[in-house]
Amino acid sequence: MVLPMSLDANKRLVRDFLDHYAHGRYDAALAMLAPDSRWWLPGHPQEFPAAGWADKATVERRLAANLKLLPHGIEIIVGAMTAEDDRVAVEAESKATLVNGTLYHNRYHFLFVVRDGRIHAVKEYLDTLHVMNALGGARASR
Repeated sequence: MVLPMSLDANKRLVRDFLDHYAHGRYDAALAMLAPDSRWWLPGHPQEFPAAGWADKATVERRLAANLKLLPHGIEIIVGAMTAEDDRVAVEAESKATLVNGTLYHNRYHFLFVVRDGRIHAVKEYLDTLHVMNALGGARASR
């Protein structure tokens, strides 16, 4: 029987995941996701194509695409963190200069589900309009 991780260990796992992501260590971040993990983004797919649930392979493709848009990485400022049972809630903010010089500055609320030392699910609430405007412009400039 596998014992559940402590709440502090779950929070540390999530903080480490966000740190790996922020510094472009995507392989290390992806290794923290369970093989059957899923990632959810808000919105309606007809307005925000990334909306809904994505499997790990899709997340991996999205991270690779982000790497091209974020030549200097992305600063992720972690705010309040709350852990209960297998969930870790995180308030965060990001800042980055995109490949086209545009400032990307978003605010988030993440809900991570952690089991057996791995991240099994992520729900990422963010400003989808800002994503479309900033990242769409950066993709067009490449």
